[in-house]
Amino acid sequence: MRGVVSLFTGALFGMGLLLSGMTDTRKVQGWLDLLGDWDPTLAFVLGGAILPMAMAWRIAAKRKAALLGGAFPDRPDAKITPQLAIGSGLFGVGWGLSGLCPGPAMASLSFGGWQGGIFFAAMVAAMIAQPRVTARFQSVR
Repeated sequence: MRGVVSLFTGALFGMGLLLSGMTDTRKVQGWLDLLGDWDPTLAFVLGGAILPMAMAWRIAAKRKAALLGGAFPDRPDAKITPQLAIGSGLFGVGWGLSGLCPGPAMASLSFGGWQGGIFFAAMVAAMIAQPRVTARFQSVR
């Protein structure tokens, strides 16, 4: 059952990205181009995602277990750490330069040509390398 729900929600997310235009790198880069041809579309997409998620968090806070069973994960620490700041900065730079983040990058595999494939491979390689890089930096301190 969890697989079916995961497939459905993933497909729904992908359709949302496609319909909102968030798989078009020019739209995302247009959002970041405040001094040029600014495109506010992403603000509406973000708002449309934040509102239902805020409601879901309120409902989930009143529940003891998820609908499909199991416990909810612990809430993340709200502390801003150097790792969080550096990781967020790197994510933002990559997002701004490419116009893609993980969800649209996966969607672009079906239509993004070889450039989408290279971006996706680089993203996966960075995700695999991240624990080793973090461990190395922590051992240097």
